[in-house]
Amino acid sequence: MSTLTVDVQQNGSVKNVDSSSVHELDEYDFSRLPDRPRNLNLERQRSFDERSLTELPLGFSPHPPSRADNFYRAFDVLDGFFSPGRRSGLSTPKSLFGYGPSNEPHPMVAEAWDNLRRSLVYFRGQPVGTIAALDNSEENLNYDQVFVRDFVPSALAFLMNGEPEIVKNFILKTLRLQSWEKRIDRFQLGEGVMPASFKVLHDPTRNTETLIADFGESAIGRVAPVDSGFWWIILLRAYTKSTGDTSLAERPECQKGMRLILSLCLSEGFDTFPTLLCADGCSMIDRRMGVYGYPIEIQALFFMALRCALLLLKQDGPGKEFIERIIKRLHALSYHMRSYFWLDLKQLNDIYRYKTEEYSHTAVNKFNVMPDSLPEWVFDFMPLHGGYFIGNVGPSNMDFRWFCLGNCIAILSSLATHEQAMAIMDLIESRWEELVGDMPLKVSYPAIESHEWRIITGCDPKNTRWSYHNGGSWPVLLWLLTAACIKTGRPQIARRAIELAETRLSKDGWPEYYDGKLGRYIGKQARKHQTWSIAGYLVAKMMLEDPSHLGMVAIEEDKQMKPVLKRSSSF
Repeated sequence: MSTLTVDVQQNGSVKNVDSSSVHELDEYDFSRLPDRPRNLNLERQRSFDERSLTELPLGFSPHPPSRADNFYRAFDVLDGFFSPGRRSGLSTPKSLFGYGPSNEPHPMVAEAWDNLRRSLVYFRGQPVGTIAALDNSEENLNYDQVFVRDFVPSALAFLMNGEPEIVKNFILKTLRLQSWEKRIDRFQLGEGVMPASFKVLHDPTRNTETLIADFGESAIGRVAPVDSGFWWIILLRAYTKSTGDTSLAERPECQKGMRLILSLCLSEGFDTFPTLLCADGCSMIDRRMGVYGYPIEIQALFFMALRCALLLLKQDGPGKEFIERIIKRLHALSYHMRSYFWLDLKQLNDIYRYKTEEYSHTAVNKFNVMPDSLPEWVFDFMPLHGGYFIGNVGPSNMDFRWFCLGNCIAILSSLATHEQAMAIMDLIESRWEELVGDMPLKVSYPAIESHEWRIITGCDPKNTRWSYHNGGSWPVLLWLLTAACIKTGRPQIARRAIELAETRLSKDGWPEYYDGKLGRYIGKQARKHQTWSIAGYLVAKMMLEDPSHLGMVAIEEDKQMKPVLKRSSSF
């Protein structure tokens, strides 16, 4: 086992480094927006995205295509504006709001902010992140650590509340940890790997603080996190978009950090697909769940991170080469995902009638998928109008399961076309009981059971049917659903889901997840006061209050990457 440890004296100097064991809108008519927030005040200014895009090659343009829907068109222009954070007192969050006729604050909001602030982790007197959970009822395991993926909704909440310094500290601290040598047993990981998590150890005797990072060497299954680097880039863009401060992203160490991450995922090899090959357990679903290969969550985050990096990288020196590589990969990746991962009624019927053992470039069934492998549930699950990106596509393999995070990120990154994004929303509305139920929101659907569960999960006692990653309901996904709803002009879906969560989430102690087909039961091993459940709720509420915050986490579609989809016509 290898960790990175940095001993820091009270005066801030480094006392010891052991590299073998230590890691350290005037013209836009917003009156047309439904549920328009009060006192919406957007500054007209040239955004960071626009300033970057105007200099990009191959016709990249910040201007979105025209929309027939006025609401959607109004939100297209939001990506061209900063979402300026509003400075407020640490104990007086700006987001104490509600949605009743009197606009009274919802009591859960104040409670959520109090919990979020109590979860802050400090290093050398500065906040550097939030721990995973405040639940001390059982052994901590790694819930007392700062996880990169878990901190994202916390970071967005602080940015929306005008407190960007916490996010800046986190970005720089994780960047520092990335630079350390990473070994698992006798094998060295890639230089660009970001930690899954880190913690701060206090030694009152020596008067030092020590950072210890986990790059997968302590994780269940010993799998390195593929998603951490992508979330880091996405968060750096969110910080830049929110504050208008480009100096952080332009720092040499941040530019190098992005290039190191991109070097890992843009490298050429044996793979014939533009998607990213990865192991089971490398993302939010961090246990064996049969998502090895090309899981939708990683592909959507990969696409989003590439688009963010395109806007953040300097175009002189080393960054220029990466920009060219990113553009080529984005074109290939968008075509591949929109063509082969997309499923609707028309495409389902085509697969049902597939011929097998086809050869040459004229093959229709390019991955040799056997029609008999189609699960029975998918025929009833697929609505007449709607669709989604399936969980995985590979040789003779199509994982037809629904995965929430991947589909929401596909909408926010514009990996999904406008038509596909609307179809995903149609699916959620049509299959509300299955995907939302009594507590939003299913991380995956449906659950795998019986003999299939034993084979796919390895008899994992935590991922039993309708629990944890295997069809469990995760409140943190509220913020992703809300952002996707706003981007597609369907805020009423998010409002309905949030109101549903408000009936129980606080009373139940902000659990990590819920069990059961409808999410009626607090997860059998769920920790209470889970930080990202708390932060996800806050971000969802603040985003509905001020939809301009959407610009932090959403990027509009580029017409240059929109292929002609000949395989589906159900929109």
